Amino acid sequence: MRYRPLGTSGLRVAQLFLGAMTFGEPDGAGAPVEECARMLDVYADAGGNVIDTAVNYGGGASEEILGQLLAGRRDRFVLATKYTITREGTDPNAAGSHRKNLRHSLETSLRRLRTDYIDVYWVHLWDQHTPIEETMQALDDQVRAGKILYIGISNAPAWVVSRANTLTELRGWSSFVGLQVPYSLLVRDIERELLPMAAASGLSVAAWGPLAGGVLSGKFTSGAPPAGPTRIAAETIGDRERAVSTLVSEVATELGASPAQVAIAWILTRAPALHPIVGARRLDQLVDNLGALAVELPAALRDRLDRDTAIDLGYPTAFLADTASWVYGEAGRQVIGRTASAP
Repeated sequence: MRYRPLGTSGLRVAQLFLGAMTFGEPDGAGAPVEECARMLDVYADAGGNVIDTAVNYGGGASEEILGQLLAGRRDRFVLATKYTITREGTDPNAAGSHRKNLRHSLETSLRRLRTDYIDVYWVHLWDQHTPIEETMQALDDQVRAGKILYIGISNAPAWVVSRANTLTELRGWSSFVGLQVPYSLLVRDIERELLPMAAASGLSVAAWGPLAGGVLSGKFTSGAPPAGPTRIAAETIGDRERAVSTLVSEVATELGASPAQVAIAWILTRAPALHPIVGARRLDQLVDNLGALAVELPAALRDRLDRDTAIDLGYPTAFLADTASWVYGEAGRQVIGRTASAP
């Protein structure tokens, strides 16, 4: 495991983040406490140091389990949690990114996690009913109080993130240092706006869903019914999903790796600040995912994965690329682009 600074901060974070969404999932769908303990130990032994959860995961059970398992070693980890999603469905103020819900959600998470500070506190989703100024000032207040060290945002348009950080720069508040978004060989939408914005702003990107809900793990192309619970029903898998899954399996066979390892390794090649979030229900799944760090994707295979899963970037990205020679002329071919540009 290697480490990179989180965004523009000095905090060192591992290449792979451990997702704890499956910790305490209801109805037996998640990992039992004993399996969670084993997975946490294996992740730590591999050099991992970032654990990602949320106030609503498992109805709060994920944070409760982590609080129990991190006793005596909490400071060894970069502990990240999120707020915004409702804590009590009948109370309109128990949800959103406004000051009141932030305060109550944060205090709830601190209590469950048995800690007095959160390393990275994520806005879980863009709350369209709360002015971004209120959210950013409220977050900065908690940073100044020492209850939060760094802040990030998940599931928000690029313009919202940019506007938020512009406000914080002007007013001297804490800025977002990370962006959390879905990204995989099947879900590449963030290449249109969010990845270029993150690169230009110096944000680290935590990629959730690197296996697209398990589709890229090979479980739906093996010919046998998937073992155990799955987030996606086999009958809902479409032609594109099967084609990409088959492609990943073919590359994996050629490399002597698992499909999941190839899918995660591909994300690590896309940009230096990309961090896949690996989540599992069983220890063997996590061990397999961690094996992605040892997978080297040859240029030819990487290019094949890029090309055969590419999406239409649409306007204005595709338009600007198509008109570049007209705009800049022949001399434009000799200009080396900024290294912070999107992959």
